[in-house]
Amino acid sequence: MNFASDNVTPVCPEIQAAIDAQCQGNAPAYGGDDVSATLDHAFSELFDHEVAVIPVSTGTAANCISLSTLVSPYGGIVCHHEAHINEDESTAVAHFTGGAKLLPMDGPAAKLEAATLSSYLESRVDRGVHSVTPECVAITQSTELGGVYSKAEIAAIGDVCQQFNKKLFMDGARFANAVAALECHPADITWKAGVNALSFGATKNGALAVEAIILFDTSLRQKAELARKRSGHLLSKHRYLAAQLAAYIQDDLWLKNARNANEAAKALAALLSEQGGKLLIDGAANELFISLPPETAARLRDRGLIFHNWPSLGSNAYRFVTAWNSDIEAIMALGTRLKQG
Repeated sequence: MNFASDNVTPVCPEIQAAIDAQCQGNAPAYGGDDVSATLDHAFSELFDHEVAVIPVSTGTAANCISLSTLVSPYGGIVCHHEAHINEDESTAVAHFTGGAKLLPMDGPAAKLEAATLSSYLESRVDRGVHSVTPECVAITQSTELGGVYSKAEIAAIGDVCQQFNKKLFMDGARFANAVAALECHPADITWKAGVNALSFGATKNGALAVEAIILFDTSLRQKAELARKRSGHLLSKHRYLAAQLAAYIQDDLWLKNARNANEAAKALAALLSEQGGKLLIDGAANELFISLPPETAARLRDRGLIFHNWPSLGSNAYRFVTAWNSDIEAIMALGTRLKQG
């Protein structure tokens, strides 16, 4: 059982079928195909709001192109110090934005807190051209440590952004898992809460290689499309990205896949707790951060489980990530075998 990441999974059958269907003939390039033409309408219905959809093939591109539409080259982006854009995307943000600076903050479970954010923005000293002015706040849903922002928490951050005239960006690499965990409408934790742009993840949740930049201000489309082209992320065979996204949201496949991942995480958390594990982060999505006795971790690995050490949370801390194809019955059966020795 591979719990190293949800990136290790295969393409889910529905999305593979959509890709295969595009292999039956020719189609216009660079987004001129029929499937690409449906995305704005489909996602506008999904979010109950007019949106512009910009497909790209990687999460880094989705995050950084989004941010390049919201900030200037000399602006600042407030984020959590654990944020993917800060810890795992090299200098991509500065590269895509032309120089914008990340301004990391702390907070529980890799979350920013509205009150702390407000105090931080209030305390910033404007030194004119000598200082960096925050222009955007970036949050991740669900977070890099498995936390899930509630509707109220995002709305509170949105209020702070509005008060200080800052844009709000959401990294949604695991957005589906958060929506499934909260059992909410996707609008409730995005544009209704003040989010200006979202990277809508699909690759971790069953797609081959596609993420959608969702712009809730459609006037930003041209800026985003120009940034996509300039950065080398406009695919000539664009229809293969569009087909994945269309299949991903059809019949709520994105939520079905996410629910399985979340339920598998609950089953795995129960198993690990029975083996002496202690959850380090109170999460509701598909990432588990847990402390295990070293002998237990070794025994699990001897049984074939693959997972990562997570030293930033302690010497005996580990991360387990479940996915759309995690076998819940197999997890429960493993628990039974472990009880039997």
